[in-house]
Amino acid sequence: MYRVWNFVTNYSLLLILGAIIALVWVNTDAHSYHVFVEYPLWFNDQIGISMEKWVKVMGEDAEAFGHAETAKVMTLHYLVNDVLMAFFFAIAAKEVWEAVILKNGSLRGKKAATPLFATAGGMFGPIAVYLGLAAFLGSDVYDAVANGWAIPTATDIAFSYLVGRLVFGAGHPAVRFLLLLAIADDAAGLIILAIFYPSGDLAPIWLMLSIFAAVGVFVLFNWLPRKLDAGDQLRPRSTWMRNKLSFWPYLAAGALSWYGFAQSGLHPALGLLPIVPTLPHADRAFGIFSEAEQYLTDLLNHTEHLLKHPVEIVLFFFGLLNAGVEFSAIAEPTWLVLAGLIVGKPIGVLVFGYIGAHTLRLGLPEGMRTVDLFVVGCVAAIGFTVSLFVASVAFEQGPVQDAAKMGALLSFAAAGISLLAGKLTKVQKQNG
Repeated sequence: MYRVWNFVTNYSLLLILGAIIALVWVNTDAHSYHVFVEYPLWFNDQIGISMEKWVKVMGEDAEAFGHAETAKVMTLHYLVNDVLMAFFFAIAAKEVWEAVILKNGSLRGKKAATPLFATAGGMFGPIAVYLGLAAFLGSDVYDAVANGWAIPTATDIAFSYLVGRLVFGAGHPAVRFLLLLAIADDAAGLIILAIFYPSGDLAPIWLMLSIFAAVGVFVLFNWLPRKLDAGDQLRPRSTWMRNKLSFWPYLAAGALSWYGFAQSGLHPALGLLPIVPTLPHADRAFGIFSEAEQYLTDLLNHTEHLLKHPVEIVLFFFGLLNAGVEFSAIAEPTWLVLAGLIVGKPIGVLVFGYIGAHTLRLGLPEGMRTVDLFVVGCVAAIGFTVSLFVASVAFEQGPVQDAAKMGALLSFAAAGISLLAGKLTKVQKQNG
């Protein structure tokens, strides 16, 4: 049973289950589904969506909830997307942080150069296809969908990893290449969300709260104990901090940082990012999905493993609350997102990867062919989680957002395309 659960959680099948339930529910009883999504949990003046927006979304159903007049409403959707998804992005940031900063990090040195070029292609390609096709369809369509340009840039790392192993085999160097690309894609996606998709009017002064929280927790609970333990192999103070206080000071700092992001206008789901680098970490990284990392006892990896299963439950609710799109919503944005992912991603990865590997002579991993870049691009075209998230912040609730979300959901077609591309390009599976 444990192996079954581990498989389910590792590959985010709970997220798929949530999305399937949402699709069935909204296409059988759309009204009850939307009331569930926007169900009010807490009327207050500090956290949530504005009362005006909530009343507009709920319509006549808002009158059924007797409440005092407040400025904000904490809805179920806000709780999941803006609060709990912060832990998902924290885990993604942890992988990016280790890949960049640690001695054996996968994004350090020459070995990361070609995957980084491929990542750039895997973002510029989808953007070019998305905006190019939108412009071809006319100014009205372009104006309506232009803000969603980042939706097809995403790569769902968990599902891409699963499909990559099916196409190439676990021991193929292209699988590691794919993971490097996906991690770099995550890093770029976090930057895009922070810069291009603020959740409200910008008030940068509030970011000082996030900065002070990060600096404070790092100095008091990380740097100072290590400084006092210098020369003492037993490290009594650091050990006491690790065993007695564990992650709690960092969770408190994370709450302050999250609030700072929420008030600053940046998307609060990114609120834990400043705290991730402050946690004590191991001297090396084995890489995402590496079983070896479960044996590391540093606080950063310990915290990740504590969060792993709760975050999978969060992803179930994320799928449930965000994938509820009526099939009648399929429209131009659906095909634009899908084309950006399925056409733009493989071509972009192939072209930029070729430039990096051959024009700039950075090379490819031993055992990986140039044509494998195209297959990697097909696998990376599974946008799903982050594409759904970007669609939810790029557009207001309504037909355009629903149509764009449907494109993100249909990107699962990239799995079948990847298997076909692997067969046609005669990929030699390498298990191990």
